[in-house]
Amino acid sequence: MSTQQTLLEKRYAVLGMALIAPTVLIFCAVIVYPLISAIYLSFYSVFTPTLEGEWVGLGNYTELLQSGKFWNALGNTLIWTVGTLSLQIILGIGIALVLHQNIWFRSLARSLILFPYFISTVVAVLVWKWLFNDLYGILNHFLIKIGVIDFPMDFLGTMPNAMISIILVGAWKYFPFVVIAVLARLQSIPDSLYEAAKIDGAGPIGRFFDVTLPQLRDVLVVIIMLRAIWDFKEFDMIYLLTGGGPLDDTQTLPLLVYQEAFALNDMGMASAYAVVMMLIMLVFMLVYIRRTKNDEGV
Repeated sequence: MSTQQTLLEKRYAVLGMALIAPTVLIFCAVIVYPLISAIYLSFYSVFTPTLEGEWVGLGNYTELLQSGKFWNALGNTLIWTVGTLSLQIILGIGIALVLHQNIWFRSLARSLILFPYFISTVVAVLVWKWLFNDLYGILNHFLIKIGVIDFPMDFLGTMPNAMISIILVGAWKYFPFVVIAVLARLQSIPDSLYEAAKIDGAGPIGRFFDVTLPQLRDVLVVIIMLRAIWDFKEFDMIYLLTGGGPLDDTQTLPLLVYQEAFALNDMGMASAYAVVMMLIMLVFMLVYIRRTKNDEGV
């Protein structure tokens, strides 16, 4: 009986390995192999069209750390990430609180609020570039009409207008993700907590800070970490809006990787930038893992 049981367990083990093998192969093909290739190429000076080059060791990393382009791009990336993430959290929580109330057309409003998140980035950028246009853009026309400005503003061609503009567009595009997550958590908060707070004399603001915000803490930690990672590596929206300009004032690390790889044809340096980006995002991940373990009391 024990021999048959052992054979059966071995067959199940083989079956399990056979079932998981395709997933492991795909994971290796799309994640492990590109990651190892990027690390390998970062130690070479590689010409992009031919992928041929010579060994430079840590030369790319030394040049990277001594380059003003890297620190400028890193600063811009942090400004973009912190700015757009802060607005996403504020807008997301505020609108989720409104949609959680029993208001007219609540179902329709919940559907419409997802529109920015589902719309194509290219379409969204085209619409916003038309709104921001300094000659025929409706935003400039409206601001002049109400007397806020006397002359059209160049929203995407001067600083700090360009950075503020991409932060606003990024917040508009991605805040529905925060709304969805926060709204789902709000619906699971027991009403008894709010009733107890009312009995204790807490007003709306007091109930928000004493009941709602503590209950949202766990989901907000997840949202902040996920959105921080996604915003940190954002490429297409910034590239389509400003291309990193004016000059390099909105150039982020993903744009710098693209420039090094396909404009300057230096795949080795581009790989070094990509590896450094990965290490920075790894720090975010470790902070998140440590925070979740502390919350669980591990």
